[in-house]
Amino acid sequence: MFEQIERVPGDAILGLIEAFNKDPNPQKVDLGVGVYRDAQGVTPIMRAVKKAEALLLKNETTKSYIGSHGDPRYAKVVLPLVLGAESPVLAADRASATQSPGGTGALRLAADFVKTNLPGKGIWVSDPTWPNHLGIFQAAGIELHKYPYVDADNRLDFDGMLSALKQIPHGDVVVLHACCHNPSGFDLSREQWQQVLETVRERDLLPLVDFAYQGFGDGLDEDAYGARLMAENLDEVLITSSCSKNFGIYRERTGCLIAIAKNHEQMQNVRSQLAIVARENYSNPPAHGGSIVYEILESAELAAVWRDELTEMRNRINGLRREFVDALAPYGLDGQFAHVAEQRGMFSYTGLKPEHVDRLRDEYGIYLVRSGRANVAGLASENLPYVAKAIAAVVK
Repeated sequence: MFEQIERVPGDAILGLIEAFNKDPNPQKVDLGVGVYRDAQGVTPIMRAVKKAEALLLKNETTKSYIGSHGDPRYAKVVLPLVLGAESPVLAADRASATQSPGGTGALRLAADFVKTNLPGKGIWVSDPTWPNHLGIFQAAGIELHKYPYVDADNRLDFDGMLSALKQIPHGDVVVLHACCHNPSGFDLSREQWQQVLETVRERDLLPLVDFAYQGFGDGLDEDAYGARLMAENLDEVLITSSCSKNFGIYRERTGCLIAIAKNHEQMQNVRSQLAIVARENYSNPPAHGGSIVYEILESAELAAVWRDELTEMRNRINGLRREFVDALAPYGLDGQFAHVAEQRGMFSYTGLKPEHVDRLRDEYGIYLVRSGRANVAGLASENLPYVAKAIAAVVK
């Protein structure tokens, strides 16, 4: 039977890893794969994580199952991290947390929950959005639609977004990026979030807030503004959270689906359904990453170390954005790329066209996604002059 199976192209972004590794260019630069890198090009293990793992190695007593909702201790620390320690939603016991294999696993839980429990509802994603959003929701069998987000001039198209949201059928699901929009880097202002809230309420939409990069934009609480605004002002909200990035534990796959209902009773109904969805997908989530997060956030000392490290990472990325624009100034391109310094998170829609990206790869060994999306964390003070010179050569 297998002789009938056709080969399909691999994931475009993951394919960049292999191409980059094979490239003999000693000046090659990887701006494609979406992980944080330090100035040496390494994805480091955070000091707080190392200390937490040492505690786990010393004190852990079992490797038994942790249940379909995951470790309750993980939920205990993640809910206030996402919703705020003084959240009225938590005070009213309206929120349920289901631990998942990364933010991707949380999105799949949300997709299957919507398909099973909200039949006939479509789902709306930004154009552009993280490519795997499309695969996850389509694989779940949900009708997928797009709303505008970035215009032809590579700027945030908020007017187009809001106009489209006002046309979405009542009761559909709308995916919103909480911060550090992937892939564009364009985030909504607080005033724009207020307008989105009003529209979501008017259309009776169910917001699914993808919160994958908390702490990478402007700060842990600042980045949570949109998610908390929705949670505190609407009866029903889904939030997919990831600790894989802000704790630097990518391979531990540590995420969470937070479901918010009108009251505690309805939340328990939703929670019961999510347990079934999780059971049918992977039974139990992996425990190690969640245990690391718990150990850190339950310790005032480790939490302080972690927050300092995360601040260092965020400041480095935001600094690189400004340095990137400055490096292009001698070529007269700082105005054309000024938006890069205004964006947030690891990713940037640079405005480079596919033909520019191809030349950067083939002639200079600089790798980024053909849409022009770059991982800013792949830059460093040492390679910025080379990258700027190459961009000037292909653009001009």
